[in-house]
Amino acid sequence: MIEYAVKIAVTAVLVVAISEAAKHSTLLGALLASLPLTSLIAIVWLYAETRDAARVADLSSGIFWLVLPSLVLFIALPALLRHGVAFWPSLVIAAALTALSYVSLVAILRRAGISI
Repeated sequence: MIEYAVKIAVTAVLVVAISEAAKHSTLLGALLASLPLTSLIAIVWLYAETRDAARVADLSSGIFWLVLPSLVLFIALPALLRHGVAFWPSLVIAAALTALSYVSLVAILRRAGISI
């Protein structure tokens, strides 16, 4: 149970630190958010709990493939906002486009024989 509390605390501190940094410098906030810290933390936790390098390799490969559709959010959201769409509708539309991208990529990867 203490492991879960530590995981939650580390994750919460990370998110708060990024949002606070972004208030002072969007560059610093963006830099921190773009680092694969969450992935690294998940990889470390998985290895620490399982000692299974194959699972870590599978997770890492899956993360690689799924980073690609996540980029849609970071293209669509600023484009919508810059074209005058309000924040909440922009966020919903960008999230929906991202979800569609995830579904599409998973289908494409399955057809290509790549499992994640």
